[in-house]
Amino acid sequence: MTSQAYLSQLFSLDGRVAVVTGGSSGIGRAIATALARAGAAVVVVARREAELVATVGELEEQGCRAAWVSADLGTRDGVRAAAEEAVAAFGEPDILVNSAGVNLRPPMGELGEEVWDTTMAVNLEAPYLLGRRFGPGMAERGYGRIIHVTSQQAHRAFVQSGAYGVSKGALESLARSQAEAWSPYGVTCNTLVPGFVMTPLNARLSSDPDKVAALAARTMVGRNGLAEDFAGAAVFLAGPSSAYVTGQSVFVDGGFSVH
Repeated sequence: MTSQAYLSQLFSLDGRVAVVTGGSSGIGRAIATALARAGAAVVVVARREAELVATVGELEEQGCRAAWVSADLGTRDGVRAAAEEAVAAFGEPDILVNSAGVNLRPPMGELGEEVWDTTMAVNLEAPYLLGRRFGPGMAERGYGRIIHVTSQQAHRAFVQSGAYGVSKGALESLARSQAEAWSPYGVTCNTLVPGFVMTPLNARLSSDPDKVAALAARTMVGRNGLAEDFAGAAVFLAGPSSAYVTGQSVFVDGGFSVH
């Protein structure tokens, strides 16, 4: 077997269909691009149509199969509609990546019900609803990969974790519950845990050079993360070689969490 054939056997996503929420910017876009370039037909789900069109256009220019769905993942009806639109593009997905999120972090004493509800709806309930819609079908077909993008705040409280940290901690628990339910049928469920990554979701912190430098110093590699740092981990967790990895939190953080 040639090295190319061996690598393809381990990591190729040819013939697979992936749905990536939050796939038009930041980490989600990097993951959508990686899965598409590894061979999957990718449906990018997000809010802003202009970013969706640009993302899918770039993927198609690279010879990838891609489609987009503009959706409001903050409502149950919006999530359900997005799921059916996504299926209409390439069929039922083999891979679900939940990267869409909101990062609203007022001080705990000022955390109101509206921020709480919005955070839980997008960061936790949407992944649950999409998992409920797609997970059983993956199990019936004997292959599935569910990947959630969480946060350091799922494991430790800092920089006003608030409702955001609660939602991400719960999302990691959701992955374990999904893994318990569906891994016996070939569906793995894991989370990717970023460190500090310079993305639009972190615009508030990114605008403070001193905090950015302090966060970089806390890593072992000496820099903050880039969205592209998640490409390899995402392809691994989406592909055949990760069949025995499930219920896990995979830290892609430059050593931030252990330094």
